[in-house]
Amino acid sequence: MSSLNGKSFNPVMNRRSVIASAAGLGVAGILAGCSSEGGDSGSASANSNGGEFKIGAIGPKTGAAASYGLSVCNGVELGCKDFSNDTYNFVSKSEDDVADGEKSVTAFNTLADWGMQALVGPTTTGASVAVAEVAAQDPQIFMITPSASSTDVTKGKTNVFQVCFTDPNQGVNAAKFLAANYGDEKFVLFYNSGDSYSSGIADAFKEQAAKSKLEVVDEETFKDDSQTSFTNQLTKAKEKGATMIFAPIYYTPASVLLKNASDMGYEVKMMGCDGMDGILGVEGFDTTLAEGLLLMTPFSADDENNADFVKAYKDAYGKTPDQFAADAYDGVHAVAEALKEAGLPADVDPTEASSKLAEAMTKITVKGLTGTLTWNDKGEVQKDPTAYVIKDGKYVQA
Repeated sequence: MSSLNGKSFNPVMNRRSVIASAAGLGVAGILAGCSSEGGDSGSASANSNGGEFKIGAIGPKTGAAASYGLSVCNGVELGCKDFSNDTYNFVSKSEDDVADGEKSVTAFNTLADWGMQALVGPTTTGASVAVAEVAAQDPQIFMITPSASSTDVTKGKTNVFQVCFTDPNQGVNAAKFLAANYGDEKFVLFYNSGDSYSSGIADAFKEQAAKSKLEVVDEETFKDDSQTSFTNQLTKAKEKGATMIFAPIYYTPASVLLKNASDMGYEVKMMGCDGMDGILGVEGFDTTLAEGLLLMTPFSADDENNADFVKAYKDAYGKTPDQFAADAYDGVHAVAEALKEAGLPADVDPTEASSKLAEAMTKITVKGLTGTLTWNDKGEVQKDPTAYVIKDGKYVQA
Protein backbone atom coordinates (compact mmCIF):
# COMPACT_ATOMS: atom_id res chain seq x y z
CA MET A 1 0.00 0.00 0.00
CA SER A 2 1.43 3.38 -0.97
CA SER A 3 0.41 6.90 -0.14
CA LEU A 4 -0.36 9.58 -2.72
CA ASN A 5 -0.51 13.05 -1.22
CA GLY A 6 -1.46 11.63 2.12
CA LYS A 7 -4.22 9.37 0.83
CA SER A 8 -4.10 5.59 0.92
CA PHE A 9 -3.83 4.15 -2.59
CA ASN A 10 -3.14 0.66 -3.89
CA PRO A 11 -2.08 0.89 -7.58
CA VAL A 12 -2.16 -2.87 -8.01
CA MET A 13 -5.67 -3.58 -6.72
CA ASN A 14 -8.26 -4.11 -9.50
CA ARG A 15 -5.54 -3.89 -12.14
CA ARG A 16 -4.03 -7.35 -12.34
CA SER A 17 -7.16 -8.63 -14.05
CA VAL A 18 -6.19 -6.84 -17.24
CA ILE A 19 -2.60 -8.07 -17.40
CA ALA A 20 -3.49 -11.38 -18.97
CA SER A 21 -5.23 -9.66 -21.87
CA ALA A 22 -2.49 -7.03 -22.05
CA ALA A 23 0.14 -9.71 -22.50
CA GLY A 24 -1.58 -10.79 -25.69
CA LEU A 25 -0.98 -7.35 -27.20
CA GLY A 26 2.75 -7.62 -26.66
CA VAL A 27 5.16 -6.19 -29.19
CA ALA A 28 2.44 -6.43 -31.80
CA GLY A 29 1.27 -3.18 -30.19
CA ILE A 30 2.17 -0.55 -32.71
CA LEU A 31 5.09 1.77 -32.78
CA ALA A 32 3.59 5.13 -33.03
CA GLY A 33 6.58 7.25 -31.32
CA CYS A 34 11.89 8.39 -22.62
CA SER A 35 14.98 9.92 -21.67
CA SER A 36 17.34 8.96 -18.88
CA GLU A 37 18.54 5.40 -19.08
CA GLY A 38 18.03 4.96 -15.38
CA GLY A 39 14.28 5.36 -15.71
CA ASP A 40 13.87 8.36 -13.42
CA SER A 41 14.12 11.54 -15.46
CA GLY A 42 12.99 14.06 -12.90
CA SER A 43 12.75 17.43 -14.57
CA ALA A 44 11.61 20.86 -13.54
CA SER A 45 12.13 24.47 -14.42
CA ALA A 46 15.01 25.91 -12.42
CA ASN A 47 13.03 29.13 -12.01
CA SER A 48 9.79 27.51 -10.85
CA ASN A 49 8.53 28.19 -7.37
CA GLY A 50 5.36 26.16 -7.84
CA GLY A 51 4.30 23.01 -6.08
CA GLU A 52 5.44 19.68 -7.47
CA PHE A 53 3.15 17.96 -9.98
CA LYS A 54 4.28 14.51 -11.13
CA ILE A 55 3.95 13.44 -14.77
CA GLY A 56 4.79 9.90 -15.81
CA ALA A 57 6.02 8.78 -19.23
CA ILE A 58 6.14 5.26 -20.67
CA GLY A 59 7.73 4.00 -23.86
CA PRO A 60 10.24 1.58 -25.34
CA LYS A 61 13.64 2.94 -24.33
CA THR A 62 15.34 -0.29 -25.38
CA GLY A 63 14.62 -2.77 -28.14
CA ALA A 64 13.54 -2.36 -31.75
CA ALA A 65 11.16 0.54 -31.03
CA ALA A 66 13.54 2.46 -28.76
CA SER A 67 13.89 5.46 -31.08
CA TYR A 68 10.18 6.22 -30.73
CA GLY A 69 10.07 5.77 -26.96
CA LEU A 70 13.16 7.88 -26.38
CA SER A 71 11.69 10.69 -28.48
CA VAL A 72 8.48 10.60 -26.46
CA CYS A 73 10.19 10.57 -23.09
CA ASN A 74 12.60 13.32 -24.12
CA GLY A 75 9.63 15.41 -25.23
CA VAL A 76 7.91 14.86 -21.88
CA GLU A 77 11.03 15.79 -19.94
CA LEU A 78 11.60 18.97 -21.96
CA GLY A 79 7.93 19.88 -21.68
CA CYS A 80 8.07 19.55 -17.91
CA LYS A 81 10.95 22.01 -17.83
CA ASP A 82 9.37 24.51 -20.20
CA PHE A 83 5.85 24.56 -18.77
CA SER A 84 6.75 24.76 -15.09
CA ASN A 85 5.68 28.04 -13.54
CA ASP A 86 4.92 29.71 -10.23
CA THR A 87 1.95 27.39 -9.67
CA TYR A 88 3.17 24.06 -11.01
CA ASN A 89 6.66 22.61 -10.84
CA PHE A 90 6.35 19.73 -13.28
CA VAL A 91 8.62 16.75 -12.66
CA SER A 92 8.78 13.63 -14.80
CA LYS A 93 9.74 10.01 -14.43
CA SER A 94 9.98 7.63 -17.36
CA GLU A 95 9.74 3.84 -17.54
CA ASP A 96 10.81 1.41 -20.27
CA ASP A 97 8.10 -0.96 -21.52
CA VAL A 98 9.97 -2.40 -24.56
CA ALA A 99 6.71 -1.88 -26.54
CA ASP A 100 5.08 -4.70 -24.60
CA GLY A 101 1.57 -4.49 -23.13
CA GLU A 102 2.23 -6.43 -19.93
CA LYS A 103 5.48 -4.59 -19.22
CA SER A 104 3.70 -1.31 -19.85
CA VAL A 105 1.08 -2.12 -17.19
CA THR A 106 3.92 -2.92 -14.78
CA ALA A 107 5.53 0.41 -15.67
CA PHE A 108 2.23 2.17 -15.01
CA ASN A 109 1.99 0.60 -11.55
CA THR A 110 5.58 1.62 -10.81
CA LEU A 111 4.76 5.21 -11.71
CA ALA A 112 1.58 5.10 -9.63
CA ASP A 113 3.70 4.02 -6.64
CA TRP A 114 5.97 7.00 -7.36
CA GLY A 115 2.95 9.31 -7.06
CA MET A 116 2.15 10.00 -10.70
CA GLN A 117 -0.71 12.48 -11.06
CA ALA A 118 -0.97 12.32 -14.87
CA LEU A 119 0.49 10.07 -17.56
CA VAL A 120 1.79 11.34 -20.91
CA GLY A 121 2.11 7.96 -22.59
CA PRO A 122 2.49 5.17 -23.42
CA THR A 123 4.14 5.41 -26.82
CA THR A 124 2.93 2.37 -28.76
CA THR A 125 -0.67 1.45 -29.42
CA GLY A 126 -0.70 -2.07 -27.98
CA ALA A 127 0.86 -0.82 -24.77
CA SER A 128 -1.51 2.15 -24.68
CA VAL A 129 -4.59 -0.04 -25.09
CA ALA A 130 -3.40 -2.17 -22.16
CA VAL A 131 -2.55 0.77 -19.90
CA ALA A 132 -5.72 2.69 -20.81
CA GLU A 133 -7.78 -0.21 -19.45
CA VAL A 134 -5.93 0.11 -16.16
CA ALA A 135 -5.92 3.91 -16.02
CA ALA A 136 -9.69 3.97 -16.52
CA GLN A 137 -10.33 1.69 -13.53
CA ASP A 138 -10.88 3.07 -10.05
CA PRO A 139 -8.79 4.69 -8.74
CA GLN A 140 -8.37 6.45 -12.09
CA ILE A 141 -5.28 8.28 -13.33
CA PHE A 142 -5.49 10.75 -16.22
CA MET A 143 -3.76 9.54 -19.40
CA ILE A 144 -2.91 11.30 -22.65
CA THR A 145 -0.88 9.30 -25.18
CA PRO A 146 1.31 11.30 -27.56
CA SER A 147 1.53 8.70 -30.28
CA ALA A 148 -0.91 5.78 -30.00
CA SER A 149 -3.45 6.30 -32.75
CA SER A 150 -5.95 3.44 -32.54
CA THR A 151 -9.52 4.35 -31.58
CA ASP A 152 -9.39 1.39 -29.16
CA VAL A 153 -7.14 3.44 -26.86
CA THR A 154 -9.84 5.94 -25.91
CA LYS A 155 -13.00 3.96 -26.68
CA GLY A 156 -15.34 3.82 -23.68
CA LYS A 157 -12.96 5.72 -21.39
CA THR A 158 -13.65 9.19 -20.03
CA ASN A 159 -10.14 9.97 -18.77
CA VAL A 160 -7.98 8.87 -21.74
CA PHE A 161 -6.96 11.24 -24.55
CA GLN A 162 -4.73 11.30 -27.63
CA VAL A 163 -2.40 13.95 -29.05
CA CYS A 164 -1.92 12.30 -32.45
CA PHE A 165 -4.50 11.72 -35.16
CA THR A 166 -6.49 8.50 -35.04
CA ASP A 167 -5.75 5.83 -37.65
CA PRO A 168 -9.02 6.42 -39.56
CA ASN A 169 -8.34 10.16 -39.60
CA GLN A 170 -4.90 9.67 -41.17
CA GLY A 171 -6.11 7.21 -43.79
CA VAL A 172 -9.03 9.40 -44.85
CA ASN A 173 -6.96 12.59 -45.00
CA ALA A 174 -4.19 10.91 -46.97
CA ALA A 175 -6.63 9.58 -49.57
CA LYS A 176 -8.28 12.99 -49.93
CA PHE A 177 -4.90 14.71 -50.32
CA LEU A 178 -3.75 12.23 -52.96
CA ALA A 179 -7.03 12.50 -54.85
CA ALA A 180 -6.69 16.28 -54.95
CA ASN A 181 -3.01 16.35 -55.93
CA TYR A 182 -2.09 12.98 -57.48
CA GLY A 183 -5.38 11.79 -58.86
CA ASP A 184 -3.86 10.46 -62.12
CA GLU A 185 -1.43 8.08 -60.42
CA LYS A 186 -1.88 4.32 -60.10
CA PHE A 187 -1.45 3.29 -56.48
CA VAL A 188 -0.12 0.32 -54.58
CA LEU A 189 -1.19 0.16 -50.94
CA PHE A 190 1.75 -1.19 -48.92
CA TYR A 191 1.37 -1.91 -45.21
CA ASN A 192 2.27 -4.10 -42.23
CA SER A 193 -0.64 -6.51 -41.78
CA GLY A 194 0.60 -7.49 -38.33
CA ASP A 195 0.62 -3.94 -36.99
CA SER A 196 -2.57 -2.21 -35.84
CA TYR A 197 -1.30 1.28 -36.71
CA SER A 198 -0.35 0.35 -40.26
CA SER A 199 -3.36 -1.84 -41.01
CA GLY A 200 -5.77 0.61 -39.32
CA ILE A 201 -4.68 3.46 -41.59
CA ALA A 202 -4.69 1.13 -44.60
CA ASP A 203 -8.31 0.09 -43.97
CA ALA A 204 -9.48 3.71 -43.75
CA PHE A 205 -7.43 4.65 -46.80
CA LYS A 206 -8.99 1.87 -48.90
CA GLU A 207 -12.51 2.99 -48.04
CA GLN A 208 -11.81 6.66 -48.78
CA ALA A 209 -9.78 5.83 -51.90
CA ALA A 210 -12.84 4.14 -53.37
CA LYS A 211 -15.00 7.17 -52.57
CA SER A 212 -12.38 9.54 -53.99
CA LYS A 213 -12.00 7.35 -57.09
CA LEU A 214 -8.29 6.71 -56.68
CA GLU A 215 -7.01 3.87 -58.87
CA VAL A 216 -5.51 1.30 -56.50
CA VAL A 217 -4.01 -1.39 -58.74
CA ASP A 218 -2.25 -3.48 -56.10
CA GLU A 219 -2.11 -4.20 -52.38
CA GLU A 220 1.03 -5.60 -50.75
CA THR A 221 1.63 -6.55 -47.11
CA PHE A 222 4.41 -7.67 -44.81
CA LYS A 223 4.94 -8.50 -41.13
CA ASP A 224 7.60 -7.48 -38.64
CA ASP A 225 9.73 -10.56 -39.22
CA SER A 226 9.94 -9.94 -42.98
CA GLN A 227 10.90 -6.28 -43.22
CA THR A 228 14.50 -6.74 -44.33
CA SER A 229 13.59 -6.92 -48.04
CA PHE A 230 10.53 -5.87 -50.03
CA THR A 231 11.79 -6.73 -53.50
CA ASN A 232 9.07 -9.33 -54.09
CA GLN A 233 6.27 -6.91 -53.20
CA LEU A 234 7.80 -4.13 -55.31
CA THR A 235 8.19 -6.47 -58.28
CA LYS A 236 4.47 -7.31 -58.16
CA ALA A 237 3.54 -3.63 -57.83
CA LYS A 238 5.70 -2.70 -60.79
CA GLU A 239 4.21 -5.48 -62.92
CA LYS A 240 0.71 -4.14 -62.15
CA GLY A 241 1.68 -0.66 -63.27
CA ALA A 242 1.76 1.13 -59.92
CA THR A 243 3.30 4.58 -60.20
CA MET A 244 2.88 5.64 -56.56
CA ILE A 245 3.10 3.86 -53.22
CA PHE A 246 0.95 4.75 -50.24
CA ALA A 247 2.75 3.21 -47.26
CA PRO A 248 1.46 3.85 -43.71
CA ILE A 249 4.57 2.29 -42.17
CA TYR A 250 7.41 3.34 -39.88
CA TYR A 251 10.60 4.96 -41.03
CA THR A 252 12.88 1.94 -40.61
CA PRO A 253 10.98 -0.33 -43.05
CA ALA A 254 10.34 2.74 -45.24
CA SER A 255 14.09 3.20 -45.64
CA VAL A 256 14.37 -0.43 -46.77
CA LEU A 257 11.47 0.04 -49.20
CA LEU A 258 13.10 3.07 -50.81
CA LYS A 259 16.48 1.34 -51.04
CA ASN A 260 14.93 -1.76 -52.64
CA ALA A 261 13.04 0.34 -55.21
CA SER A 262 16.23 2.21 -56.10
CA ASP A 263 18.27 -0.99 -56.43
CA MET A 264 15.76 -2.52 -58.84
CA GLY A 265 15.43 0.67 -60.90
CA TYR A 266 11.79 1.17 -59.98
CA GLU A 267 11.05 4.88 -60.27
CA VAL A 268 7.95 5.31 -58.13
CA LYS A 269 6.57 8.10 -55.98
CA MET A 270 5.77 7.41 -52.31
CA MET A 271 3.70 8.84 -49.48
CA GLY A 272 3.67 7.89 -45.80
CA CYS A 273 2.07 9.13 -42.59
CA ASP A 274 3.36 10.34 -39.22
CA GLY A 275 5.13 7.07 -38.43
CA MET A 276 7.54 7.76 -41.28
CA ASP A 277 8.71 11.01 -39.69
CA GLY A 278 12.35 10.45 -38.76
CA ILE A 279 13.43 8.67 -41.95
CA LEU A 280 16.20 11.19 -42.57
CA GLY A 281 17.82 10.08 -39.32
CA VAL A 282 17.90 6.34 -40.03
CA GLU A 283 21.46 5.13 -39.48
CA GLY A 284 23.21 4.17 -42.72
CA PHE A 285 20.34 5.36 -44.93
CA ASP A 286 21.17 7.32 -48.10
CA THR A 287 18.89 10.31 -47.54
CA THR A 288 18.95 11.24 -51.23
CA LEU A 289 16.61 8.28 -51.75
CA ALA A 290 13.97 10.17 -49.73
CA GLU A 291 13.92 13.16 -52.09
CA GLY A 292 10.33 13.75 -53.14
CA LEU A 293 8.90 11.58 -50.37
CA LEU A 294 5.53 12.85 -49.13
CA LEU A 295 4.56 12.68 -45.46
CA MET A 296 1.27 13.36 -43.71
CA THR A 297 2.70 14.57 -40.42
CA PRO A 298 1.84 17.44 -38.04
CA PHE A 299 5.41 18.53 -37.29
CA SER A 300 8.47 19.74 -39.16
CA ALA A 301 11.79 20.46 -37.47
CA ASP A 302 12.56 22.72 -40.44
CA ASP A 303 9.61 25.04 -39.74
CA GLU A 304 10.99 28.31 -38.36
CA ASN A 305 8.05 28.48 -35.96
CA ASN A 306 9.50 25.43 -34.18
CA ALA A 307 13.08 26.75 -34.07
CA ASP A 308 13.22 27.38 -30.31
CA PHE A 309 11.96 23.89 -29.50
CA VAL A 310 14.34 22.29 -32.01
CA LYS A 311 17.32 24.16 -30.56
CA ALA A 312 16.40 23.29 -26.97
CA TYR A 313 15.91 19.64 -27.90
CA LYS A 314 19.23 19.46 -29.77
CA ASP A 315 21.02 21.15 -26.86
CA ALA A 316 19.53 18.67 -24.39
CA TYR A 317 19.71 15.42 -26.36
CA GLY A 318 22.08 15.99 -29.29
CA LYS A 319 19.45 15.03 -31.87
CA THR A 320 16.87 16.67 -34.09
CA PRO A 321 13.37 16.16 -32.65
CA ASP A 322 10.78 14.25 -34.64
CA GLN A 323 6.99 14.22 -34.54
CA PHE A 324 6.96 11.82 -31.58
CA ALA A 325 8.96 14.24 -29.43
CA ALA A 326 6.75 17.13 -30.52
CA ASP A 327 3.54 15.25 -29.73
CA ALA A 328 4.86 14.38 -26.26
CA TYR A 329 5.79 18.01 -25.64
CA ASP A 330 2.28 19.03 -26.70
CA GLY A 331 0.91 16.38 -24.32
CA VAL A 332 2.60 18.08 -21.36
CA HIS A 333 1.36 21.44 -22.67
CA ALA A 334 -2.19 20.04 -22.66
CA VAL A 335 -1.86 18.82 -19.07
CA ALA A 336 -0.60 22.26 -18.04
CA GLU A 337 -3.51 24.02 -19.74
CA ALA A 338 -6.07 21.57 -18.34
CA LEU A 339 -4.73 22.03 -14.82
CA LYS A 340 -5.06 25.79 -15.20
CA GLU A 341 -8.58 25.48 -16.64
CA ALA A 342 -9.66 23.19 -13.79
CA GLY A 343 -8.03 25.39 -11.15
CA LEU A 344 -6.41 22.42 -9.47
CA PRO A 345 -3.63 22.72 -6.86
CA ALA A 346 -0.29 21.09 -7.57
CA ASP A 347 -0.78 18.54 -4.79
CA VAL A 348 -4.16 17.37 -6.12
CA ASP A 349 -4.96 13.70 -5.54
CA PRO A 350 -4.46 11.67 -8.78
CA THR A 351 -8.06 10.39 -8.79
CA GLU A 352 -9.52 13.87 -8.40
CA ALA A 353 -7.10 15.16 -11.03
CA SER A 354 -8.26 12.47 -13.45
CA SER A 355 -11.90 13.53 -13.51
CA LYS A 356 -11.22 17.26 -13.40
CA LEU A 357 -8.54 17.15 -16.11
CA ALA A 358 -10.79 15.06 -18.36
CA GLU A 359 -13.56 17.63 -18.01
CA ALA A 360 -11.16 20.51 -18.71
CA MET A 361 -9.68 18.87 -21.83
CA THR A 362 -12.83 19.51 -23.88
CA LYS A 363 -12.67 23.20 -22.99
CA ILE A 364 -9.04 24.06 -23.71
CA THR A 365 -7.19 25.05 -26.88
CA VAL A 366 -3.48 24.31 -27.14
CA LYS A 367 -1.42 26.20 -29.68
CA GLY A 368 1.23 23.55 -29.92
CA LEU A 369 4.12 22.36 -32.04
CA THR A 370 1.82 20.00 -33.95
CA GLY A 371 -0.92 22.54 -34.65
CA THR A 372 -3.82 24.13 -32.81
CA LEU A 373 -5.28 21.33 -30.71
CA THR A 374 -8.73 20.82 -29.22
CA TRP A 375 -10.37 17.60 -28.00
CA ASN A 376 -13.82 16.07 -28.35
CA ASP A 377 -15.62 14.08 -25.67
CA LYS A 378 -14.23 10.84 -27.12
CA GLY A 379 -10.69 11.89 -26.22
CA GLU A 380 -9.75 12.39 -29.87
CA VAL A 381 -7.68 15.39 -30.93
CA GLN A 382 -8.97 17.89 -33.46
CA LYS A 383 -6.29 19.61 -35.55
CA ASP A 384 -5.63 20.30 -39.22
CA PRO A 385 -3.65 17.68 -41.17
CA THR A 386 -0.47 18.84 -42.87
CA ALA A 387 1.44 17.24 -45.75
CA TYR A 388 5.15 17.76 -46.35
CA VAL A 389 7.49 16.78 -49.16
CA ILE A 390 11.22 16.20 -48.63
CA LYS A 391 13.30 18.52 -50.79
CA ASP A 392 17.06 18.93 -50.46
CA GLY A 393 16.93 17.02 -47.18
CA LYS A 394 14.30 19.27 -45.60
CA TYR A 395 10.55 19.16 -45.02
CA VAL A 396 8.67 21.57 -47.25
CA GLN A 397 4.92 21.98 -46.93
CA ALA A 398 3.24 20.31 -49.89
